[in-house]
Amino acid sequence: MSATQPVQPVQPSGAQPKVTEREARQVAEAAREQDWRKPSFAKELFLGRFRLDLIHPHPLPADEDVRRGEAFLARLREFCETSIDGARIEREAKIPDETVRGLKELGALGMKIDPKYGGLGLTQVYYNKALALVGSVSPAIGALLSAHQSIGVPQPLKMFGTQEQKDAYLPRCATTAISAFLLTEPDVGSDPARLATTAVPDGDDYVLDGVKLWTTNGVVADLLVVMARVPKSENHRGGITAFVVEADSPGITVEHRNAFMGLRGLENGVTRFHRVRVPAGQRIGAEGAGLKIALTTLNTGRLSLPAMCVGAGKWCLKIAREWSGVREQWGRPVAQHEAVGAKISFIAATTFALEAVVDLASQMADEDRNDIRIEAALAKLYGSEMACLMADELVQIRGGRGFETADSLAARGERAVPAEQMLRDLRINRIFEGSTEIMHLLIAREAVDAHLSVAGDLIDPDKALGDKAKATARAAGFYARWLPKLATGPGQVPGTYRAFHPGGHPDLSTHLRYVERSARKLARSTFYAMSRWQGRMETKQGFLGRIVDIGAELFAMSAACVRAEHLRATGAHGREAYQLADAFCEQSRLRVEELFGRLWSNTDDLDRKVVAGVLSGTYAWLEEGVLDPSGEGPWIADATPGPSTQKNVHRPIR
Repeated sequence: MSATQPVQPVQPSGAQPKVTEREARQVAEAAREQDWRKPSFAKELFLGRFRLDLIHPHPLPADEDVRRGEAFLARLREFCETSIDGARIEREAKIPDETVRGLKELGALGMKIDPKYGGLGLTQVYYNKALALVGSVSPAIGALLSAHQSIGVPQPLKMFGTQEQKDAYLPRCATTAISAFLLTEPDVGSDPARLATTAVPDGDDYVLDGVKLWTTNGVVADLLVVMARVPKSENHRGGITAFVVEADSPGITVEHRNAFMGLRGLENGVTRFHRVRVPAGQRIGAEGAGLKIALTTLNTGRLSLPAMCVGAGKWCLKIAREWSGVREQWGRPVAQHEAVGAKISFIAATTFALEAVVDLASQMADEDRNDIRIEAALAKLYGSEMACLMADELVQIRGGRGFETADSLAARGERAVPAEQMLRDLRINRIFEGSTEIMHLLIAREAVDAHLSVAGDLIDPDKALGDKAKATARAAGFYARWLPKLATGPGQVPGTYRAFHPGGHPDLSTHLRYVERSARKLARSTFYAMSRWQGRMETKQGFLGRIVDIGAELFAMSAACVRAEHLRATGAHGREAYQLADAFCEQSRLRVEELFGRLWSNTDDLDRKVVAGVLSGTYAWLEEGVLDPSGEGPWIADATPGPSTQKNVHRPIR
C-alpha cells in the first residue's frame, strides 16, 4: 500500500442485510422501552431534578430474603474454599467438570429461579453477593454463572416465557442445564439491524441457519437463547425473534472454542446452525420482539457484571493493604509514601462507592418500585471502568511483582498473588454486555428521552410541517415549565440535607448539595447542546460520553452518601463509612469538574480531522520502521450459511 492509498472498507462475508445508519438506529429505537411507568432516580438526575427521596432512606431486603441469602452465601463460601482451585483453572484454561457438577449440586445454577421450579429464589442483592464471592476465587466461574442466569434462558423465560416454557425449562436450568445467549455474529455486534442468522417458518417449525460468535457458555451449554431474523411473509410479521434451542439439536456445530487474554476458563465459542428445526412452541414472545426481550433482560442482568467488579475491588484493597504495610522503601512502608497512599485511598473509596451503587440498584430492582434501566446501565459502565483502574493501580503498587504471574512468584518462594491475572480478567468487562462506547450512547439516549418526546419531531427531517408545528407547541409548554427550575435549587441553600451531617462525622451534606447543583448544570448543558446541534446531536459522541460520565459520577456520589448514612444509622461501621464516602466524593468532584470543562473545551473536532487523515493514508509514513507480526487471513471470518466442515467441540457437562 502506498503512503497515500486510502484504507478500503472491509467487505463483510455471509448474508448480512444491507442497512443504512438511519435504518440501524430505527431498529434500535424500536427495541428500547418507550414508556416510563415508574419513577427513575437517574432519569430525573439527567433532567436536573435531584430526587433524593427515591433512594433515601436506603431500601432494605425482607428478613426472610436475608436469612435465605446468608445461608446460601455460607454454603457457597465453604464450597469456594474447598472445591474451587482458581490457579488450576487459570493454568489449564478450563473449569474442571467436577467443579461444575459441585456447583450444580449446590444449587448455584438456580440462584435466581423461583423455588417452585427447583431454584433458590435469591433476591438480586444476594445473587450479586454470590457472584462477587465466587468471582473473587475464579472470574471464569463468575462469568459462567452470570451468563447462564443473567442473560441465558432463565431470565427471558421468567419475564416473557409462556407457562409451558417455564414448566419445561426452568427446572432443568435450576439444577442441571447450563444455558447460553447467542446474539453476536462475526460481522454483527451492537448493530443488530444487520443480523444474518435466519429463522424461516416451515409448518409448525422454524428452520435456523447462520453463525454466532462469542457464545459465552456455548461450548458446554445444554440450552441456548438464539436471536434470529424471521423473514416477513403471509401470517408472519417477521423481525428479530428469540428462541429457546436445545444445544444438541441436529445441525448445530460448535466449531471453535475461543481463547482470550483473560478469563481463560471461559467456555466461549463459535456456533453454526444449519437447517436446525425449532418448534414454534420454543419461540419466546412474538415474532419481532427479540431485541426488546434482550434489552429488557439486560435491564437487571447488567447488574451481575458490576457485582463481580465489586468483588475485584475488595480483593485489590486487601492485597494493597497487606502488601503496602510490609514492603519498605526508604526506611518506611510504601503505604506511608504519598504517591502510593493516594492509590490505596482511590481503591478503598472507589470500592465503597461501587458497592453502594450495586447494592442500591439491586435492592431497587428487588422492590420493583422504580425503573432502573439507567441505574443498571450506569452501574455496568462505571463498575467496569473503575474496576480496571483499581486493578491497574494494584499492579503499580506491587511493582515488578504485579507484572509477574502467580505461578512464577510461587516458584521462587513468594506469595502467589495473581494481580496481573486480575487486570487481564477485568479488561473484558469494558466490552461485555455493551462496550463502554455503546453504553455511553445507550444511556445518553435514555437521558434525553424527555427532550425527544416533546421536541424530537422538530429535528426529524422526515416529519411533515404539521408534525413540526405540533412539536413546537409541545416543546414551548414543556420548556416554559422546566427551564426556570434549573436556575436555583436546594443545593444552593446552606444546611440542606442536614441529616447527612451528624455530629462527629464528615459533612456529606455538602456533597449532596454539590450533586444537586451539578445535576441542574448537567441538564442545562444538555439542553444547550441540543439547541446548538439539533439533529447532529447524535453524532457528538464525545460530548454525549462526557454527559453520561458526569451522570455516573453523580449517581455514585449519591449512592455512597446514602449507604454511609444507612450504615451509620444501623451502627455498622458508620464512622468509617462516612470517611470513605467523604473521600470518594472529594475524588469524584475533581473528575466531574474536569468532565464539565471538557464538554466545551476538547479536541473532538481536531480528532475527527486526524482520523480522516489516518484512514486516507495521509500518515501511513508514520507506520514505517516496524514489522507486523499478525498472521494471514481476513479481518472478519466467513459466516456464509451452510453445513459445517469443522469438528463439533460441544461438550456438555454431565
